Amino acid sequence: MENDKNKKEESDLDVFGLGGLFKGIEKLVDLAGKLQNEGGAINKEGEINLDHLKKGMKGVYGFTIKSAVGGKPTVETFGNIRKTPEGPKVEEEREPMTDIFDEKEELVIIAEMPGIEENDIKIDLHEDILDISAESKTRKYHKEQLLPLKVEKEKMEFKYNNGILEIRIKK
Repeated sequence: MENDKNKKEESDLDVFGLGGLFKGIEKLVDLAGKLQNEGGAINKEGEINLDHLKKGMKGVYGFTIKSAVGGKPTVETFGNIRKTPEGPKVEEEREPMTDIFDEKEELVIIAEMPGIEENDIKIDLHEDILDISAESKTRKYHKEQLLPLKVEKEKMEFKYNNGILEIRIKK
């Protein structure tokens, strides 16, 4: 009986197989609901190869479900596969996985962007909208992130190390 329960939980996480990339949103919402009372996070990511892509290009799709105890679960996607009316489309530009931490005296934004150099990164901040982009010979990233409050560009500093961009903005 316990083994059947584990298999069901594993199948609940496998909602983005190649055949049903965007089917399974209902399962995803149900899974997020399970987290609502417990708090926590689930990460799911993977790579798929599609025949119609440029040579060497891969489709990458992932999502994160986050919930605080008693809070509303949120789902954030990342990668380079976008849903279109014609079906899934793989773009050269990836959306990096990001986290925002609203700390007492500053906002901390972490973005995962492997395969680039620090001088490839461009960051723009306009009140409560943070725009992050990066481009190297092999990778392109872009993310427009809504911040929980308006901040000033002059109070922002960042560092990049081993594929991780850390942005700190004083409140």
